[in-house]
This record gives sequence, C-alpha cells and structure tokens, in this order.
Amino acid sequence: MAVIDIHDVEKTYKGKIHALRGVSLEVHDGEIFGLLGPNGAGKSTLVKILMTVIHASKASGTFLGQPIGHRPTLRQVGYLPEHHRFPQYLTAIQVLQYYGALSKVPKAIRTKRAYELLERLGLTGWEKKRVSTFSKGMLQRLGIAIALINDPTIVVLDEPTDGVDPVGRREIRDLLAELKSEGKAVFLNSHLLSELEMVCDRVAIMVKGQMTMQGTIDELTRDSTRFEVHIVGQPPEWANEAFDDVRDSMLIKHGDNTEELQSLIDKLRRDNISIGAIEPKRESLEDLFMRAVDHIDNPGSVR
Repeated sequence: MAVIDIHDVEKTYKGKIHALRGVSLEVHDGEIFGLLGPNGAGKSTLVKILMTVIHASKASGTFLGQPIGHRPTLRQVGYLPEHHRFPQYLTAIQVLQYYGALSKVPKAIRTKRAYELLERLGLTGWEKKRVSTFSKGMLQRLGIAIALINDPTIVVLDEPTDGVDPVGRREIRDLLAELKSEGKAVFLNSHLLSELEMVCDRVAIMVKGQMTMQGTIDELTRDSTRFEVHIVGQPPEWANEAFDDVRDSMLIKHGDNTEELQSLIDKLRRDNISIGAIEPKRESLEDLFMRAVDHIDNPGSVR
C-alpha cells in the first residue's frame, strides 16, 4: 500500500521560479524512504506541500489515501520541519505536552507518552529543563519526540540528524529501524548520503526540482555491480577475453554471477596465479547522486 502516491507536482513561485517540475513519488507502507538532493533541489518545498504549509501550483495523487491538502489527514502524520523552533521558556516535557495537545492527544495519554519519548530519545534527566539550555543536537532529538507524540502512521523528518553528533546519529538510525518494525512509514529528507544509505529501503534523488532516480539502492546500482580480482604479477593472456576489464594486476568482471567468477578463479589457480583479494563492488549512494546531478547538467548521461 502506498502512503504517499503523488504525480506531476509543480510549484512556481513569484518571478517564475520553478521549485518543482513535474515531481512524481511513491512511498510504501512500513518502509524507510529517503529523499535526497543538493541544497535548493526542492526537497523541503515538496515536504511543505505534503504538510499543507504551502500549496502546489499543480498536483495530483494521495497522502494516506486522501487528496493532497486534506488537513484532517495530518493527525496521522508526525512532522519534524528543517528549521524548527520551540518556545524557549518552556521545559522539554511542557513542549511535548503542548504539541501533543495541538495534535489532540488526550492529556493522560500525552503525559505518559511524553516521558516515554524523552527516555527513548536519550533526554532522560532533561524533562524539566528549559529548552533554551539545550544544544542543537538535543533540540533535534526533542523535535523527533514531538513528531512521534501523536503515534503517527507516517513520520516525515526534514534533516533529522542536522547538528547531531555521530553517536546521536547512530541512535536516531536505530530509532528509525524501530519505527519501521512497528509498521510505520518513515519519509526522510536529507543531504547526508551516508546516513540514507544505511537506513533506507528506497531512495529518490531530486535535482533542480526534478526527480532523476527512484528505487532501491540495489536497483539503482545494478549496472555498476562488479567483482574486482587482484592478482600477484601479470595477468595471463586469456584474461583479456574472459574478464570485462584488465587493469595491470586488477581483473574486473561485471555483474554478480558468483558461479562464473568461481570458474575464472579456478582457471587462474590452475595457471599458478596468486590471488591477493576478491572485492565485490557497486556504486555508492554518493556515486548515484553525482551521476544524477550530472544528468541534469548533461541530459542523457544517466542510463
């Protein structure tokens, strides 16, 4: 089931500034989906359209089964905006209760849930501290807790690890995995490619308001999958025909056919060729990202 299924979303600001150009996107129930792109790509604009913060110039499709802009649907959504702000004079528990009340969570439930979320986000002992004393990373954790206070069906997080230290980022990744195991969909907007690669089931790459790639990382990197066989000494004469590329002492075989690779390794050994290492390789998310950016600047470059 698709919790987000949108088509041909466009947004043009005054001055004919095209922020989104026919964006289509599908996010499935119970998956972690990553939206990535450089600054100014239109990621936050798309998130704000989904959250009805701004209106699209053109859009079709559904969000949790309802048309885009259906405000009652937002009660099922947890949202962390990119540049969130909290009343500085409130304590952490007061902030959570305040946002829980805005989400119409009954008082008895939101109080209990607030303490549980603060513990879950590593803020135990800070419940009654004013948020003016919080570091940027702590404010980010508090923001994620707010996004979960209404026990949402889908969590929309705009740059959730911004300002968080490496330990905190790992804890947030673990939390996202827990949310997925609970059946919640997670929609991540981030420019931290390594973070997305570790947690996302599927990703979409947006550049200059256009969606250039979308799918699982395995699907998007399939054409780049290869084995690199490092040998000691010079390759045998037959290697040029058997392997797809020969670079001095590195022999490259494209694809992921391990049986075919094994037969080539056996043949190398029969020729008394010493094998130093065999490395499976594929494009990283960063490689994909750079390929997508290059496609916008040089149309036709992305397969």
